Amino acid sequence: MAIPHASPGHAFDVRPLGHRLADGKTSALFKSVDLEVMRLVLQAGKSMPPHKVAGELTIQCLEGSLELVLDEGPVRLGAGELLFLTANAMHGVKAVTNASALITLVLKP
Repeated sequence: MAIPHASPGHAFDVRPLGHRLADGKTSALFKSVDLEVMRLVLQAGKSMPPHKVAGELTIQCLEGSLELVLDEGPVRLGAGELLFLTANAMHGVKAVTNASALITLVLKP
């Protein structure tokens, strides 16, 4: 079954999951030719290994706390904070606490 995505011109909810965070799952919100947006959900102590993507990206922490592992050193993001990364920047993500974030990827560098 295909994952439902947001349609152009229609609003969708990206507010913090709150009490649903513990059971939340990472999900793609939409993908177009040039852009992809997803909600990343990580439970405390869980991580994504270091990787890079071809386009620029932003990571906006919606709730909880994340630690980004960058070549320049670790950066902690709390709720309401946003980080911009250039194309091909190596980065890993670790949840300090249960956390969710909005990830925006530029697909055409």
